[in-house]
Amino acid sequence: MHSPNSTLRAWRIGGGIAGVLILLAMLVAANLILGVFRLRADLTQERLYTLSPGTRAVLAELRHPVTLQFFFNGSEPSLPGPLKNFAAQVRDLLNEYEKAGAGKIVMEPYDPAPDSDAADLAESQGVVGQPITAEGAMLYLGIAAVCGDQHAAIPMVDPRAEAMLEYNVTRLIQNVSHPEKPVVGVLSPLPVLGAPAGMPPMMGGPPKGQEKPWAAFSDLREIYNLRQVPLSDETIAPEIKTLIVVHPKELSERTLYAIDQFVLRGGRLIACLDPFCTVDPGAGDQMAMMGGGGGRSSTLGKLLPAWGVHFDTDKIVADIEAATPVRGRDQQVVESPLYLSLRADNLNPKEIATASLESMMMVCAGSFTVDEKKGLTATPLIHSSARSSLTDAMAAQFDPQAGRRDYKRTDKQQWLAVRLDGRFTTAFPDGQPADGNAQTNAAVVKGLTESVTNGTVVLVADADFLANPYTVQEMDFFGIAQPVNNNMAFFGNLVDQLSGGPALIAIRGRGHTQRPFSRVLAMQNNAAERWIEQEKALEEKLQATQQHIKELQTRKDDKQHLTLNPQQQQAIDGFRQEVVNTRKQLKDVRRNLREDIETLGMRIKLINILAIPLLIAGFGIAGLLLRRNRAKG
Repeated sequence: MHSPNSTLRAWRIGGGIAGVLILLAMLVAANLILGVFRLRADLTQERLYTLSPGTRAVLAELRHPVTLQFFFNGSEPSLPGPLKNFAAQVRDLLNEYEKAGAGKIVMEPYDPAPDSDAADLAESQGVVGQPITAEGAMLYLGIAAVCGDQHAAIPMVDPRAEAMLEYNVTRLIQNVSHPEKPVVGVLSPLPVLGAPAGMPPMMGGPPKGQEKPWAAFSDLREIYNLRQVPLSDETIAPEIKTLIVVHPKELSERTLYAIDQFVLRGGRLIACLDPFCTVDPGAGDQMAMMGGGGGRSSTLGKLLPAWGVHFDTDKIVADIEAATPVRGRDQQVVESPLYLSLRADNLNPKEIATASLESMMMVCAGSFTVDEKKGLTATPLIHSSARSSLTDAMAAQFDPQAGRRDYKRTDKQQWLAVRLDGRFTTAFPDGQPADGNAQTNAAVVKGLTESVTNGTVVLVADADFLANPYTVQEMDFFGIAQPVNNNMAFFGNLVDQLSGGPALIAIRGRGHTQRPFSRVLAMQNNAAERWIEQEKALEEKLQATQQHIKELQTRKDDKQHLTLNPQQQQAIDGFRQEVVNTRKQLKDVRRNLREDIETLGMRIKLINILAIPLLIAGFGIAGLLLRRNRAKG
């Protein structure tokens, strides 16, 4: 005969099993129901699985179906887990394209295993395998797009360029659906597209030899039809939809009017201005001395105020946080805050032109301030740190250390590149300026006074960043130019966006599944600023002591030509001691920085190793206690 307790226990066990089975049945039923309705939500903070409006606009305009072929050899056992996870994210994104394409996008996954038909198809479509082991194992991770007899491919999807993924896929679709080569105009007094032999220099002198195009423009020629626009042109050809202006110094009013009308009719403009262009061969120090430093500066004249933009050609950005080691006049290596080594923190992560970039170099760059006008929006693309200031362009030309000596923290980021979108208004309300060379001016041409459609203008406060010395390392042996930073990538991204039309311009940079740890960099920056302050204090002490010595020397008698009196010697000994003490303080700053970083790293390790398991154990113990209390009750 069973006791009441054993019967109750049996009922409890049976009830628990029945509850588990009912829960499983409910989960299966819920999955079936939700699978029918296909309810989906993107809960990631960066909206990683939501297509941008620009992508949806491109898909809506497709006239013919496009097939996206996704090649990934997931069956290869030597592939690391993180790479497989990334490939799954790429496939999920392509599935989003298929769903949003309303029948115009077809996604076909392939596993190009060794000696398979899929591997042959990948090779024929331009997706090439990359060796990943010494035994010859290959990695295929690429996308091909096919539309009729047109096809193009992303040979390898780089996990490091995750933020560019949506843009690259959308660009791929647009390339095969619109195969025509866009015409891009280039207007510049610098030989960015190269110069033939015998061409006279800008300011007279012996003829030049043949010059090659700048590397940044050589890359563009493979994709676009680049057309030189003469500096004297008074109209921009209608087939030019994108115009690149580099270092526009001393443009005539009629040329500025042509650019004004180009923007108003919907043309897209990239303008690289400069308060002091170091690669400008047409203005030396003598001209700068006579002309107030304007010999190497460039701007767009009255166009900028019409767009609500202020650009001071007399000021250069000095950023202690972005200082770069350079050789000074005495051949000593110094940290120059005028040569800006910009990192990812200086680049807008939400913009497709900068989202995947890691480093850029700008030299003697200016800055923009924008008072947004009605119908226009301003988006910063590149900015300095808050530890930056503006220094005099004239002083910087003759003293590379001017930026350090005159440094005054402003706690304000300087805009080094900005994009303007929307409806522009003319800078020439009275029409085309008169031709001063004509004896009688014809009737004034009344052009557009406001945009006929939304337009885009990108302004960059530096022209040097496109020049080879700051962009590539040229290898004479093979004739190859190897990029040393992301300057060319930024420029190429801008041209891709603007030549692709409004839809591509609107595509934002996707977020990263991995987030950078910035606490260490912030600690380094704080220590660097303290270092600068102590360095400035040391220089002030040096100047004060030298002045004191000079005053003592003026008071010495005729017997003291080669010797120092006790007061002078005491002053020098005191300064030497100050140098020793300051250097010791700098060593303390570095040591404290290392200790802070090590302490922070130890805390993170403790959190990863102990905190999470303890938290899980705590939930388990709390659940156990809760069940016991319910059983007792």
